[in-house]
Amino acid sequence: MTHEDEVVRAVEKILPSVVSITISKHADFVNRMLPIDGIADRLPKDADGNIKLGGGSGFIISDDGLVLTNKHVVADPDAQYTIFDQSGARSDVQILARDPIHDVAILRMTPPANFAVASFGDSRNLRLGQTVIAIGNALGEFQSSVSTGVVSGLSRLITAVSDISGHHERLRGLIQTDAAINPGNSGGPLINIHGEVIGINAAVIFGAQNIGFAIPIEKAARDLNDIKKYGRIRRPYLGVRYLLVNSALQKQFGLPVNYGAFVVREMMPGDHAIIPDSPADKAGIREGDILLACNGKSINEKTSMEDMLENAVPGDTITFSILRGSEKISIPIKLTEWGTVKPPSTKI
Repeated sequence: MTHEDEVVRAVEKILPSVVSITISKHADFVNRMLPIDGIADRLPKDADGNIKLGGGSGFIISDDGLVLTNKHVVADPDAQYTIFDQSGARSDVQILARDPIHDVAILRMTPPANFAVASFGDSRNLRLGQTVIAIGNALGEFQSSVSTGVVSGLSRLITAVSDISGHHERLRGLIQTDAAINPGNSGGPLINIHGEVIGINAAVIFGAQNIGFAIPIEKAARDLNDIKKYGRIRRPYLGVRYLLVNSALQKQFGLPVNYGAFVVREMMPGDHAIIPDSPADKAGIREGDILLACNGKSINEKTSMEDMLENAVPGDTITFSILRGSEKISIPIKLTEWGTVKPPSTKI
């Protein structure tokens, strides 16, 4: 079998699981948002007469209609979302969960007449140069667009816009590929040559050519396990605001070390460096502390606090090595579940 035949077979295997997601709002709502009177009347509309504002992609991962996509695709609480399968049949969307850390969302749709359940591969052993295929609703217009390329980078860190309000979040551990990922591809599958999903297409770098990123499928698999076991996505919560220390930050603040997490509040009225009643607060973490290590592993720009908590679960106790002034101390902290303490804004 030629390489071309392998690609075609992989696409044919995954395609029946791929869906398109449209985002729309009522015309009156759009008219209030936009400064030009009556502009909503000139914009494209969906079958219900709502204004189409964009689109994304997703893929079916269970017989009962569970769908994986990006959190940013379904982030707007005021929007209506509709799913279309490969035949163009429409299904309403139930949003089951949005991951508070990773750009992953889990939806439910009415299973279409003819569909396939996407099978998961393993992204942990990917190699540079390995063939990958990206599929999705390119530009919100060209359904089931296919692009091929290779894995061009591993474990990438980027800062991406996470919602329509322009908020940003840091996404870690991403797969970089030169397979074209266009707006509208977000949430679609990145597959290997065997037609197995290894990632969820998530972001592109504007101004660059052929640089796209996907979330490793293992992060979504963990979310799915939480949904099945607990009915929700569970993430550990610490409750501190911090800056990762490097040589520049060390010089700026006159710190004694060039690594760690410097506990400091943001410069906003009413802000806290340690969220009240959070695990960090109850354990006695103070503003100005430098968290040097977690369970014996150093905290730095390459291995951040998010990395330290990636495999932890609510209820775990982790131990921090802390520099407080000139004194090194050790503090154990029992993590709670994200959402059990309501922080003033999103922090780890």
